[in-house]
Amino acid sequence: MSVYPSSPPSRLVEQALLLVGRVHKGDAASADAARARLQQGRAVDQHHAAAIDMAQRLWDATDGSALREAVPRPGRANSQARRRAMLLLGLGGAAFLTAGGARWWWQQPTLALALETGHGQLRNQVLSDGTELGMAARTALSVTYYRDRREVRLVQGEVRFKVAPDAALPFTVHTDLAQVRVLGTVFTVSVRASGLQVAVAEGRVGVWHGAQATDGPPALVLQAGDGVRADRQGLGRRVAVQPDDVGAWRRGWLVFDDTPLSEVVERWNDYLPQRLQLGPQERLHALRLSGSFPLRQPQSFLRGLPDMLPVRLSRGDDGTTVIEAR
Repeated sequence: MSVYPSSPPSRLVEQALLLVGRVHKGDAASADAARARLQQGRAVDQHHAAAIDMAQRLWDATDGSALREAVPRPGRANSQARRRAMLLLGLGGAAFLTAGGARWWWQQPTLALALETGHGQLRNQVLSDGTELGMAARTALSVTYYRDRREVRLVQGEVRFKVAPDAALPFTVHTDLAQVRVLGTVFTVSVRASGLQVAVAEGRVGVWHGAQATDGPPALVLQAGDGVRADRQGLGRRVAVQPDDVGAWRRGWLVFDDTPLSEVVERWNDYLPQRLQLGPQERLHALRLSGSFPLRQPQSFLRGLPDMLPVRLSRGDDGTTVIEAR
């Protein structure tokens, strides 16, 4: 008599594994919610209850002792048991049998993307959960989703994040200078030679400096209308930002608020066909600029710059526009 029909469907085992993993790996709220769903699942029918039991055994079997009982490894059990295990786990069965069991499955990414934009290029990307990424020019990042978290590694450039809320899947942006954890929000993170900047349009984010672990309290919590800069020495002070200005480049504007001139030049160079360059005078690095400027009219910005700051413009031998102190 075949034992196959009595085995719980593999999709139910996988769904149960997701909940079992949250019980063990999630925060307190996620773990409590997962326990409640598992308890409800047991009451649905015997197939759900059997799937939950199987998922728990698979999770507990990572060390290999129970795994040899519930899901025998090749060569250690009879062929009928191996076929039953493969049927239970579907196409992923071989991975469970050879690569460490349920926790190995739990640790595998469910989404992995590498995204970038070139000079003068803007890009919008909608992820599988509905999260929206608006990427400024010359931006490079990677996106990796797991079963218990969502992670972005921002290498350079600027991104406007509109994150789909999911308390069970924390969303974290990693950079070399800071870690930013979403608490349900719309915000931007930029990484440039001059440092990192975070600006919040909606909701809240937590910010940790450097490689500080995000399982502890954040060094700073930003609300809508807050911003902060960071460099290798630490986080700066909280500053006010205009929510409408967060990610304004998506609407064709570059917005500066007491921004160092070196960063102003760097941001314009993401879009200009002919580069700007700061002259050699050290005092240029102390100059700061505020204002909103249309991306499509860089010449208007350049013509007005000497009226806003004590500088003059000259043409370099390579065709660049050089900003010099006067």
